Amino acid sequence: MNDTEQTKGQPDVLPAALFGLCPNCGQKTLFSSMTAFAQKCRACGLDYSEYNVGDGPAAFLTLIVGGLVLALALIVELNYHPPILVHVILWIPLTIAAVIGSLRMSKAMLLILEHRNQAREGSVDTGREE
Repeated sequence: MNDTEQTKGQPDVLPAALFGLCPNCGQKTLFSSMTAFAQKCRACGLDYSEYNVGDGPAAFLTLIVGGLVLALALIVELNYHPPILVHVILWIPLTIAAVIGSLRMSKAMLLILEHRNQAREGSVDTGREE
């Protein structure tokens, strides 16, 4: 079976991650809240709890978004010297929105790729055939 037969009927990775689509049927059932996965797809019954996305996306995104927001805040401060209240009003909501939005998308992308690649928990290869 080739790759096109294996992914037939499944949405592309980027749109599926962006809109929270089920990796199996393409319905918008991946999330139960802003960043929490549903237990299973309401349309096709795919069990999302068998996939282990973990906290990797949260750690990386917090560092990446934090670095970008810090760089932008420094540029604004050095060029315009706004009052501190402008920084508070500007950067806190932007940081929250960027972290939540990118976290939702990256978690979805990891789950979709796990499903597509049939990734499972690792095991040690002992070199013996069973």
